[in-house]
This record gives sequence, C-alpha cells and structure tokens, in this order.
Amino acid sequence: MTRLAILLALLLPASASAKFVFFQTPSHNIGCLYSSSPAYLRCDIRSGLKPPPSKPKGCTVDWTGGYQVGPTGRAQKVCAGDTVLSPGARVVRYGQTWRGGPFACKSSTSGLRCKNRSGHGFFLSRQHSYRF
Repeated sequence: MTRLAILLALLLPASASAKFVFFQTPSHNIGCLYSSSPAYLRCDIRSGLKPPPSKPKGCTVDWTGGYQVGPTGRAQKVCAGDTVLSPGARVVRYGQTWRGGPFACKSSTSGLRCKNRSGHGFFLSRQHSYRF
C-alpha cells in the first residue's frame, strides 16, 4: 500500500499541473477548450460543421461537431461523444484574440479562426467551416 501511495504522489503532481481553459464566442454557438498538457485546442460548433466532413475511420460517435489542433501540424476532425461547449465559459468578444500556449483564436462576426504556432488551424462559422 505504501508503494502505491508513493507512486500516486509522484504521478499526480504532473497530471494536476495541466491547465484547462474554456472560452466561447458571443453567439454561444462556438465553444473551445485549451489544454496545456498535453497541449491541444479543441473547438466545437453547436450548429455543426458546414459542409459536414467525411466520417473518420473507426468513429462510432459524432464527427460533425468540431476540430482539434496540436501545437504544430494540421487540424483534425473531432470524433467525440461529448462537447466542449460550456455555458459559463469566458466570452471572447468580436474583434478580440484569445491566446494560450502555442494557439491564437480571433473572434469576429464572421466566425472564429484558430491557429497553432506552425500556422495550421481551422475556421468555424454557421455558414462554413474548414481546416488550413
């Protein structure tokens, strides 16, 4: 039992140091989650991705709700049975940019544009969405 307690004491501080930040657009149609460890940014759109993307291989839940991106590399479709839309999340007003770790998201009346340090990311709006 003592070994388990020591192991947990060593492991918990590393995982407990992860930072999670939720934010949303003023319309409350787009909500995002930033995780510092591992670093990633996920944004979901209540009205769904337009046009809906093709189904990811092996996905058995929803895949039309948002995109996720790491610190570098291209954004990916999210295959998830949950959402990061959070009603109490901080609102990033139109014209403002949210920044966290290697990510930046610009909120505008036309939608939300998020990118990582390598310039890859995604755009979400009611009318259309895409990865770049």
